[in-house]
Amino acid sequence: MLDTHCHIDLYPNPHAIAKAVEQSGILTIAVTNLPSHFEMGLPHLRGFQQIRPALGLHPLMAEYHQGERKKFKQTFSKTSYIGEIGLDFSKEGRDTKDIQIESLRFVFKQIQNRPRFVSLHSRGAESKVLELLEEFNIQSAVFHWYSGPLTVLDQAVRAGHYFSVNPAMVRSKTGRNIIDRIPLDRILTESDGPHIQLKSQPVRPSNIKDILEVLGDIWAVSFQEADRQVWANFMKLLIPIREQVP
Repeated sequence: MLDTHCHIDLYPNPHAIAKAVEQSGILTIAVTNLPSHFEMGLPHLRGFQQIRPALGLHPLMAEYHQGERKKFKQTFSKTSYIGEIGLDFSKEGRDTKDIQIESLRFVFKQIQNRPRFVSLHSRGAESKVLELLEEFNIQSAVFHWYSGPLTVLDQAVRAGHYFSVNPAMVRSKTGRNIIDRIPLDRILTESDGPHIQLKSQPVRPSNIKDILEVLGDIWAVSFQEADRQVWANFMKLLIPIREQVP
């Protein structure tokens, strides 16, 4: 199983979560919100074979971006995974719109000729994120928890991008409509833990199995076949990264 977007460092007990991930064998991408968070967590995750640390610059942390961009550039070579990055033009992020765009341009400039796995936040800013991906010729990025217009989703699919779906999406009508629209060869799985609650508890990477069960129902295949499809999607996504990143 695969968890492409989990905030391990934001759980009350991150080391226990990391150990559980390792024991379960679920390959988990540990996204971060700032380069300083990535740098702090990296030494603690080095011994875990199933965890991939990701370098982030979260749009809702824009007040810290100016001081963190240099650190992003300095640590960029330490990982093949970037996330969480992106734009948030919702009420929560609207006031920092210009800083967010400047930061995303900065990040995309780093990635432009050095491919990475990219996990994108795009709430209320889906069209702008897609526009910047095209401007910098960023290939096969992953829209995390996509919630925007289906027309923009279709454009992103045509451009070759992917989408990671989580337990909240499979439990909502809107989320299911979005999942139904995504080709099965463009879907990945994510927990987005601990931000999602399931039975009054933060979701964990182990909840990926719940998503695979729903995907199996949607695709009319077994749980195992759904898992194989998601894994094949991920492996295809990593081909250019493996070719160009040591």
